[in-house]
Parts: sequence; structure tokens; C-alpha cells
Amino acid sequence: MGFFDKIKQGLSRTKKSMTVSMNNLFAAFSKENEAFYDELEESLILADAGVDVACSSVERLREAVHAEGLRGGEAVQNAMVDILTDVLEQAGSRELQANTRPSVVLMVGVNGVGKTTTIGKLASRYTAMGKKVLLCAGDTFRAAAAEQLTVWAERSGAGIVRHEEGSDPAAVVFDGIAAARARGCDLVFVDTAGRLHNKQNLMNELAKIRRIIRRELPDADVETLLVLDATTGQNGLIQARQFQDAAELTGIVLTKLDGTAKGGIVFAIANELELPVKFVGVGEQADDLMPFEPRKFVEALLG
Repeated sequence: MGFFDKIKQGLSRTKKSMTVSMNNLFAAFSKENEAFYDELEESLILADAGVDVACSSVERLREAVHAEGLRGGEAVQNAMVDILTDVLEQAGSRELQANTRPSVVLMVGVNGVGKTTTIGKLASRYTAMGKKVLLCAGDTFRAAAAEQLTVWAERSGAGIVRHEEGSDPAAVVFDGIAAARARGCDLVFVDTAGRLHNKQNLMNELAKIRRIIRRELPDADVETLLVLDATTGQNGLIQARQFQDAAELTGIVLTKLDGTAKGGIVFAIANELELPVKFVGVGEQADDLMPFEPRKFVEALLG
């Protein structure tokens, strides 16, 4: 099953939960009227695209219909696909920036979003590509977090650095960087505690980890990816704002699109914070974490 099919399957419950199905809305389009634009705007808001994105995108569609003389639901729907794809593509590069040896990928996010599992899937992906990968168990607070990451390391063939539960996460990261240098690793994935975004001391700890990475690897490529649960909707935007301040985010990993996801939150994040979605999780298997493809995502969302 490819990206489009998995995303379409994952978003199926989202579409059923909307007051108006966007697919049916476009199919019923015969001529321009205000009711059509109002219903489309409402549908985008219900999909958690955000008010700003919904209003501006519908206004762009209105202008396109007038300027290009669009007629028929398919032409109008295709124009909307172009507009929403543009919102996502303007957020920046979706490629993982990992051209140095080693490069570091710091994973952050609140409890329960799937950071450790996401790291494991990324490790599987990059070891399969021939990269030498090291996992760093920086979540020293959650019981069994290091054990879970160790299982993923064994599955994927990656190395791992871990300390005892309750250890200083920054010390684990320091040792992980030293090990990556000694072993000639290409990629270091750093797990972090599921820190609550309203706890300033935990955010300060995250900033400390970033300082250590920069001090020890001043010329390395460093990605800081926020893992978001797609089911959280607008709360995901709040989390992204907070983590952006503390962690200098470079991208988003959106998980749980195979559930009752309202994945339109990616538009709000791309629009407000200019953060690209780099990967999406659409299932439990290692290969269910896939590079994000904006156009296919939009096509699936619009039916």
C-alpha cells in the first residue's frame, strides 16, 4: 500500500466526522455561489486546518475561479489541491538534513505521541539505506523507555547509548556524541523525555541538550523534529509554538494518521510557524513511517 492509499485510509474517519464531506461538496459544484465557499471554509476548519488557512485558501480559490473561468467540480477541486499543496510546500524543505558525519536528529514532544517508536522506525529506515545509526536514550525519566529503545536498536541493527533510569539526559547525549565519533556513525537519533510543554524547567533541559550538541558538534547538521499526534488537532499548534521557542524546531513528524486523525493541523503549522512535515506515521509497522508528500496528502484529504 503506497503513501496515497495509506493516507486516504487514515483520513477516512476524519472525512466521515466532518459536517460536510468536501468530496461531495466539490462533486455537487455547478456554479459559483457563496454557500459553496462557506461550506468549504467550514469543512477545512473542521479538518483542523485553522481559521487563517481556511479563509485565505478559500479566498484564493474564489480568485482562481474568477480569473481562470473555472467550471465544474473537478476543475475547482484541482485548483483547491494546488492551493493547499502550496501552503505545505512553502514551509520549507522536507528532506532530512543529514550531510555531516555524524548528523544529529533530536526528537521532542509531549507524552504519548510516539517519539521512541518513531526513532525506532527511522533507525530501521536509515540502516536499510546503509547508514551507520546510533540511538541515544535521552528519556531517562519514563520507566522502560531505554528498554523500548534497545529493542528497536536490536531490530534495526543500530547501536545504542543508555544510562540508568533517572540519569542526567544531557550526560547521556554527551556520551552518545562521543560514541558516535568513536564508531564512525552517520546518524545519531536522540530520544527525549515526554516533557509537558508548559513546564519551563523541562524546556530548559531541552535547551541544555541542544547547547551540548552544538558545543560538541559545532559543524554538524542538526535536525530537531517535533513529534505530533495527529488526533490532538489544534492543541498540536499550541505544542509546536512552545517547542519552537525552546528547541529551534526544523520540522514535524505527524503520527497516528491511521486513527481518527484530523490531519489538517499540518496546514496551520506550516502557515504560522513555517515548519515542514518531514514524515508521517500511518501504522504500527516499521515501514509505516513514510516521507511526507504534500500533494498526495491534500488529494486524500479532499477526497
